[in-house]
Amino acid sequence: MHTSVPSVSAIASGVKGVLPPALDSSSEPPAIFDGTAKLYISYTCPYAQRTWITRNYKGLQDKIILVPIDLKNRPAWYKEKVYPANKVPSLEHNNQVMGESLDLIRYIDCNFEGPPLFPDDPAKREFAEELLSYTDSFRKAVTSFFKGDEMSVAGAAFDNMETALSKFDDGPFFLGQFSLVDIAYAPFIERFQIFLMEVKNYDITVGRPRLALWIEEMNKIEAYKETKRDPRETC
Repeated sequence: MHTSVPSVSAIASGVKGVLPPALDSSSEPPAIFDGTAKLYISYTCPYAQRTWITRNYKGLQDKIILVPIDLKNRPAWYKEKVYPANKVPSLEHNNQVMGESLDLIRYIDCNFEGPPLFPDDPAKREFAEELLSYTDSFRKAVTSFFKGDEMSVAGAAFDNMETALSKFDDGPFFLGQFSLVDIAYAPFIERFQIFLMEVKNYDITVGRPRLALWIEEMNKIEAYKETKRDPRETC
């Protein structure tokens, strides 16, 4: 027996308060290519969290409908009708579906209204590109420690974060002011901080005051706080 998909209004309302349930293999699809922009995510996926933060920060809750997917029991229609790669996040907009979280946060920033999340300053833009290109290397360096490698590799990755945060002095974020760079790193640092403390008794903020301040300031941003879940859960 199939369950009905939540209404658009019900999904859209899931920004503050109760979030709509994730759609699973028993759920019927929402209306696809009906002219409504839809962001397909998982509540527990750090990659999807990037796009969710971007949507929220730009105030697009009524412009981009959130459609949560249960990745452990994902509906067949998602791959067949929405996104053949069968991953999240994906964005349905202008009768096309696109994916890859770093591409999507740029796309949302460039193609929708709301406060800009990428700087005009050439020096900041250049540094932003450098940091965005480092995200995957950062993740791999830290997760290598989970697999038994020396802590020095992960420690160096966090030292790189500390150094990057000292580049500009006009604010506590990577480019001084809050940007796509902070959004790209936050979902991973959030999870790494808790995991390393609980499993390895390693505090990533010790000796890294700028990183400690960055985490503190990130946790003041409602658009980010609204997306935080138990970091022990991940896709």
